[in-house]
Amino acid sequence: MQAAVRDDDTRLKTRLKIFLDHRAMLVDYATPIVGDRMRAEDVVQEAYIRFAPGAETGRVAQPVGYLYRIVRNLALDMTRRRQTEDRNRLRHRPDWLKPADLPAPDQGLLDRDETRRMAAALASLPGRERRALELHRLEGQSLQQIADHLEISVTSAHRLVQGAVVRLTLALRDEDGA
Repeated sequence: MQAAVRDDDTRLKTRLKIFLDHRAMLVDYATPIVGDRMRAEDVVQEAYIRFAPGAETGRVAQPVGYLYRIVRNLALDMTRRRQTEDRNRLRHRPDWLKPADLPAPDQGLLDRDETRRMAAALASLPGRERRALELHRLEGQSLQQIADHLEISVTSAHRLVQGAVVRLTLALRDEDGA
């Protein structure tokens, strides 16, 4: 029984010596695979945990090559796991975290020009039509509320809103050259 324990201690010391002799080179080997030195250190530590207690090391003809194989496999596993986690994290990201699509520079100019044209056309409307349209489209009031506000009938309120929309449409269409 004591002989078996002594053999295990000897094997463990031998494995520790092999590991310590090659540790820096193992970290250098794992670094390009995992992307940074800190992760490579983690991989090499995990490799030692798998390498040291294994009885199969006594049967391995090239324990250094076996240790490098463990490091390589662990490094590749870590890289694949990180890539999968990154893909899942991006796939399940809420919409408000996704980058907004920026409009083209010329689109901003066109939008400002269209806004300017709309404001000018709105300003050219007769006062009651403009107010009826503002109440209906901008403030969301019903025709009955507009009629009450302007002290007119609902039919007249409808006529004012409809007339304002027609005038705006014609004014904007004329400026487009249609």
